[in-house]
Amino acid sequence: MKSQFASGVAIDSGPLPSTPICAVVTASYAPDFERCRLLCETLDRHVTGVAHHYILVEHRDIALFRQLENGRRSIVDERDLLPRWLRAFDDPLSLFRRRVWLSLKTQPLRGWHVQQLRRIAIAAHASEDVLVFCDSDVAFLKPFDCDAFWRDGKARLFRRDGVLAQQGYEEHRAWSRNAGSALGIDPSRTSNHDYISTLIAWRRDTVLAMCARIEKVHERGWVEVVGSARRFSECMIYGRYVDDLQGGAGHFHAADEFCRVHWTGEALSDDEFRHFVAAMSPEQVAIGMQSFIGTDIGRIRRLIGLDKG
Repeated sequence: MKSQFASGVAIDSGPLPSTPICAVVTASYAPDFERCRLLCETLDRHVTGVAHHYILVEHRDIALFRQLENGRRSIVDERDLLPRWLRAFDDPLSLFRRRVWLSLKTQPLRGWHVQQLRRIAIAAHASEDVLVFCDSDVAFLKPFDCDAFWRDGKARLFRRDGVLAQQGYEEHRAWSRNAGSALGIDPSRTSNHDYISTLIAWRRDTVLAMCARIEKVHERGWVEVVGSARRFSECMIYGRYVDDLQGGAGHFHAADEFCRVHWTGEALSDDEFRHFVAAMSPEQVAIGMQSFIGTDIGRIRRLIGLDKG
């Protein structure tokens, strides 16, 4: 696959249009299909200011996800986003229950790695000014306007200041270091900021400039560079590019999370779920129930009032 950023020409993050065009981007896969269907239903019901919704999936999941497609929602095949030399296989080490992406140019990658690569790659496929990333296990419960992601010509960059200096963030620190390496930032220049969340926004022009920077520094494609380290975070790469290399240009920072997420632990009981929803802060408009926890999607639909019974 020929690089789309081979010239290495950086794209400045100037002011956004007075009314930027926004797209929502969701990376998903077959086991999360019903959760993604719920996301689509609640997004269509509650969210305004969205020109399009892109759902990014592996080639073999295209037919399944086509059920969700409509005039404002399209299903994007990862083969149209990522190099053909990165190929997916059933993994014998997991008794063929999981998938692994193999190539001679990257480390062996799992699905969560490749979902991150898709989220970066969509910038060269989409045309909208602002890309809002929303996981497929999210459901919107309240009205939300994507105008919240820009202010005075700048895009909202989620950032929690200084948290990587605290205990318990070893993995985040590794992701931040590897982001710096991919971007060609001097290793002595570390960052203690966390940029990871769901329901966050990136500027498309900034993503393109970020990829151009990676390719210029390493003289090879950005997918190859990022995938050469299995411990990476697309949010860390974007955040460090904006703050460490652009000085925050074209962005304003905010730490409030629009989505309340149940990240770890056991599936919630009905009463625990209701308490979880009741504890949403005023700015939170959506909930996320991590799919690997195993909360039954039918229960979620019933408890948020979409299905009766």
